Amino acid sequence: MTYSAHQSSVPAFIAMLTNMKNWLDKAAAQKIEAELIEARLAPDMFPLARQVQIASDAAKGAAARLTGGEAPAMPDTETSFAELKDRCDKTIAYLNSVDAAAYDAGLAKEVVITFPNGAGIKFDGQTFLTGFALPNFYFHASMTYAILRANGVDLGKQDFLAHLAPFMFPPPAAE
Repeated sequence: MTYSAHQSSVPAFIAMLTNMKNWLDKAAAQKIEAELIEARLAPDMFPLARQVQIASDAAKGAAARLTGGEAPAMPDTETSFAELKDRCDKTIAYLNSVDAAAYDAGLAKEVVITFPNGAGIKFDGQTFLTGFALPNFYFHASMTYAILRANGVDLGKQDFLAHLAPFMFPPPAAE
């Protein structure tokens, strides 16, 4: 049985983006949204809103670069949890529209990322996905989670891995 790049990454992107939306719901129920939107872990790190935006960009950028398609433009202007959740929904919709065969074929392509200063990185598609896109996505998802936790939002590992709930089973009964 073959297990494709699409199968191993697109559902993971979608699951974590869905989890992130749930974290924002929990945060809204527990804390003042305006304070959290600009919260950051350290002065030189991006705030919460930017962490969500970059996670979204990493997921949709991976799909676009591997398929040769165009990711939906999102202007990075979100200032509320509702807008950030909408961005996650748009990213999920785009990921659901991606052709799996084209995504998998992208593993053999050259992927070039050019930074604003003109420098860049060249990858083969597989190295891009496994060495850059997925780690970058999870870094920014983790920073979103960490910012919320550091600011007192009641989140735990079950929230981070909430997409695994369908596979969970109760402990054995005590004898």
